[in-house]
Amino acid sequence: MSIEIVRVSERTKIHLIIIKRKTGIQNWNVICRWGFCLSLSDPSIPPAEKLQRDSSIEMTWKIFGGVNADIYYALLVQRCKKDGFKLTTSRLNEQFKLHLQRGIAYLVGNPNMKSLSTLLALIEKGGNVQS
Repeated sequence: MSIEIVRVSERTKIHLIIIKRKTGIQNWNVICRWGFCLSLSDPSIPPAEKLQRDSSIEMTWKIFGGVNADIYYALLVQRCKKDGFKLTTSRLNEQFKLHLQRGIAYLVGNPNMKSLSTLLALIEKGGNVQS
């Protein structure tokens, strides 16, 4: 496994706090998993940007993925292959962080996400929840 520590930016930390408050989900890793998978469901490649890791939120890959850590890693590898990236440690790390950041931004930016039930509907419909 090439991803050992998951860190998020201060902006993403604020987004996680908002999602946590709206949904009642207590664990960062659960929200991060959902955001990551939501981003993977978007067929576009996340835009490249300089990634900040300036918040106090960090977790190991094992905490991020839990019992399904290998599955999340396999999903990342498959997505990187589909997007035409070389499978280097730095590329996998970069793409993981971009997908994580984008997915969390999708979650917090959706005006219909007001509770755990609307979050579940958002995930179920691939990020396109209708009122």
